[in-house]
Amino acid sequence: MLALLVAALVLPGAAGAAQGETLYEEHCASCHGLEGRGVPQAGPSLLASGEAALDFYLSTGRMPMTAEPGEQPDRKEPLLDRAEMDAVIDYVTSLPGATDEPRIPGVDADAGSVQRGMETFTTYCAGCHQVVAQGGVVVQATAPPLDRATPEQVAEAVRVGPYVMPRFDEETIDDQALDDLAAYVRYAREPEDPGGWPIGHIGPIPEGMVAWLIGAAALVGVARLLGERAP
Repeated sequence: MLALLVAALVLPGAAGAAQGETLYEEHCASCHGLEGRGVPQAGPSLLASGEAALDFYLSTGRMPMTAEPGEQPDRKEPLLDRAEMDAVIDYVTSLPGATDEPRIPGVDADAGSVQRGMETFTTYCAGCHQVVAQGGVVVQATAPPLDRATPEQVAEAVRVGPYVMPRFDEETIDDQALDDLAAYVRYAREPEDPGGWPIGHIGPIPEGMVAWLIGAAALVGVARLLGERAP
């Protein structure tokens, strides 16, 4: 213990490494093993995860997992703060045989184009998340809404492919397209709605159907009212 304290005072990174190991043992080792190689029927190996996957699951609160092994982890408030997450990531990527690739992507929503982002999102993402990024249902899973996703988490999900989501490499979605996607997802939280009632941003076709149903109900009501007044 004294040696650890001395090392922490002498080496600035030693304290972070020690904290990362302690946090890992407290919150991760029971499912992923002390060496990060996984535990049968409990959790997979983390050695090939890389920084991006570790950061995504920790920052979205999906890990540590509260659901049963094999079930889809849901987003919740992160258990660890930013410094603690960084310490755990540094520790896991330092384990023997571990890799830090893919790295946490650098992404800038302000440098992205909402228009291009919508086109990319429609092509690769809207089939599961809906074009308005409100989430949906896929085979044996749900595509979560993206209203709480940060630009970094959007980019990490693209590169990592969490749970059943496919992974997209840089040839398919390059760094500029990541910026565009982040810009569009941010815009989709509170999109502009010129000329009408958005009805939850469910899209023009279902919105039109709702309008027709309301109009038809109003016509039936008017017809009944006129019929009751007739002699």
